[in-house]
Amino acid sequence: MKNKDPILVMLQLTGGNDYLNTVIPYQDPNYYDNRPTLNFGENNIHKLNADFAFNPSMLPMKKIFDRGNMAILNGVGWESPTRSHFRAMDIWHTAEPDKVGHEGWIAKIIREIDPNGENPIAAVNVGYGLPRALVAPNVSVASVADLDNYGMLTSIDKQKQREHLLNRFASMYAPAIGSGPVMDYLGQTGLDALKGADTLKIAPETYSSSVEYGSDSLGTKMKDIARILLADLGTRVFYVEHGGFDTHAAQAPNHAKLWNEVSKSVADFWDDLYEHSAVDNVLMVIFSEFGRRVKENGSGTDHGAAGAVFAIGPQVKGGFYGDYPKIRAEELVNGDLAYNVDFRSLYSTVIEDWFSLDSIPLLNGNFSKSNFISKVAV
Repeated sequence: MKNKDPILVMLQLTGGNDYLNTVIPYQDPNYYDNRPTLNFGENNIHKLNADFAFNPSMLPMKKIFDRGNMAILNGVGWESPTRSHFRAMDIWHTAEPDKVGHEGWIAKIIREIDPNGENPIAAVNVGYGLPRALVAPNVSVASVADLDNYGMLTSIDKQKQREHLLNRFASMYAPAIGSGPVMDYLGQTGLDALKGADTLKIAPETYSSSVEYGSDSLGTKMKDIARILLADLGTRVFYVEHGGFDTHAAQAPNHAKLWNEVSKSVADFWDDLYEHSAVDNVLMVIFSEFGRRVKENGSGTDHGAAGAVFAIGPQVKGGFYGDYPKIRAEELVNGDLAYNVDFRSLYSTVIEDWFSLDSIPLLNGNFSKSNFISKVAV
């Protein structure tokens, strides 16, 4: 690849991933007391060290961790957590926990690195809809759900897809700021989800790989990201989400299936980039809007607070960052794990150490960095 500008891949686990059964505190008796039917015994887990282990479905992720290319940020959250999916995700997307934000934190990055909006695919969402993290006035964003047919739609189909995108966006955000302001806001962004069609349709034509991705939706999306990235078209941020993590019931089989899909898709993506010698300037961040309650509800877990974030890439200093929250009853906050790493510390690290930008104006504050990046891509 000619382009060595830093690239960010954001993977959103939608629904609230269960932190305790992802990074498992297998030596803590409080874990077993609170999870009598959902705990994992020592024989089934992938041990990271003497205290913590990955879920049995996360072997491909364990191999990445063992290479030293994964940072695990423990207890990520903010001071006054919410158990609302919508509000929590809105906070993550705008970096505004105390008010309803109007600009996505990633969109602000794009506006800094492409101030004149010259690149319509500087940011690409792979999937339906449009994450609010990518939206701000005068920031063009491409959104593609079917890369193979992206540049082959008729004008009528293009209009239908654009209307579907805008309607989905409006239904997501109208409850917070009203339907009128939502549509006005979308008009201000100059959003045209299909503006990059002529550029992106090149990606499938130039792609060749020996990696066999999974047939699930995330596998397809991660392959599409790899195809666009390897086409070297100038995209700086990719966004993708994988849903289903709201495991109130039947958590054991559902959570296992989800992490099988995520782990394989993530590992396949990195194997693909390594095969093409295209890893050095890529950083992946995996997050969820919140964790789950410490105490199980019988067959699942309910909405919680603090969670884990994973940062992956060859420029990542692997290991644990931040203390794992205490599970003892007296240490919990309303039955939830207490946060000890502000999520904006993650953002500050990405903005400053990866994109070499000033985080203070983008985050409206000064947040200490987590320092998990060893060097900026060159």
